[in-house]
Amino acid sequence: MSIVTRTVLLASAIAAVAVLVAGLASYPLVRSAVETQARADLVNLADLTATALDERAGGGRGAGLLPRGLIEALESRQITGYLVAPDGQAPPGVSDAVLTAVMAGQAVSAEGVTPDGQVLIEARPLASGGAVILEQPLTVVGVEAGDAVKRIAVALLLGLLFAVPIGYWAARRLTRPLRAARDAANEMAAGSRDVTLTPEGPVEVADIAESLNRLNAALVASEGRQREFLLSVSHELRTPLTAVKGYAEALSDGVIEGDDVPRTGATVAAEAARLDRLVTDLLDLARLGAVDFHIAPVEVDLVALGREAGDVWRDRAQPERVSVLTELPEDSLVVRTDPIRVRQIIDNLAENALRVSPPGSVMVLAIREDGTNAVVEVRDSGPGLTADDLAVAFQPGALHERYRGVRPVGTGLGLALVDRLARGLGGRAEVGAASEGGARFTVRLPLAGH
Repeated sequence: MSIVTRTVLLASAIAAVAVLVAGLASYPLVRSAVETQARADLVNLADLTATALDERAGGGRGAGLLPRGLIEALESRQITGYLVAPDGQAPPGVSDAVLTAVMAGQAVSAEGVTPDGQVLIEARPLASGGAVILEQPLTVVGVEAGDAVKRIAVALLLGLLFAVPIGYWAARRLTRPLRAARDAANEMAAGSRDVTLTPEGPVEVADIAESLNRLNAALVASEGRQREFLLSVSHELRTPLTAVKGYAEALSDGVIEGDDVPRTGATVAAEAARLDRLVTDLLDLARLGAVDFHIAPVEVDLVALGREAGDVWRDRAQPERVSVLTELPEDSLVVRTDPIRVRQIIDNLAENALRVSPPGSVMVLAIREDGTNAVVEVRDSGPGLTADDLAVAFQPGALHERYRGVRPVGTGLGLALVDRLARGLGGRAEVGAASEGGARFTVRLPLAGH
């Protein structure tokens, strides 16, 4: 059963109960009002009757007789009139006290009981002596009250009949936002994300629309993070895969011979280990439902790590005719960090620099100590970045959107990942202009013990 049908039935039931309660409550009120009105009418008729009799007695014309119009008025209201002589007997239902009072010249309003039932009594003294007494059965009052209640009940029932279609229309109008919310939810469940509801209707219904809008925005953001994460992972997997593939092809083609074979094998093994770590991360993320990489800090010599990365990227840059230089201190530079994540940072920065470096240019990998920080820096001889570029360099896809089709660009996630990893390692990423003419990307990591 739909909410519209339930609303109409509920409203109809409430209206029916209201009609019943109104009828029961109105009957005593209507009866009291009718009785009061009947008493007032009887008072007026008694006064008119006494006045008419006194006038006729004074004029000597038909004394003691009532005008025909007055008699018809009394009969139409089922009123019985009695003319009582000064020494006469009391009519049925009239007590001796009432009779004594009216004979003493008082106008009396009272009630009495006759063999036919209870009556209203109005007694008026006459100037010629005696009195006129009018009696009206209370059953007449009850009939009039019942008629009035019936008329009220008919009016209420007619109102109920009109209320049902009006209630249906109102229920349809009130539930229209709910139907829109239902349709929007079904579209969202089907995968649509361009759904926007306009909050309308009662506050509670409008809140549902706003909640669905927030839910849709959250789904869009969540799916965006998932896409970003998948692109980021594919970006990370591509670097070691490229290195392994390149060295494997070089070995199979016989390009690498003699003493270079063990060094190349070691490099391939190291890149394969990095690839294995990334795949392990993917499995962990799938199991844990996480969106961040796991950080495993150990004591790391950044000089040795930089030398190893320099050898890999020197070979990688040779086909592009880009020279890779390393600026490393002679002594060890130990930090407590995750070496895999530091290599990810270096590889991302190096790949970004190599992509924009023209043939014959240089790319520099520098590692140094700067106060309480260890600095990992990659500089290139590419086109560099503008002041506006520097402000958004680490935002996912920002530079990709700006320079797509203008210069070689990647997915735009590498620099964002560098910034995220740097913060995860307790440091920060910075960008500026390089002395070689291109861009300078710097990552500062805290030294061991700081």
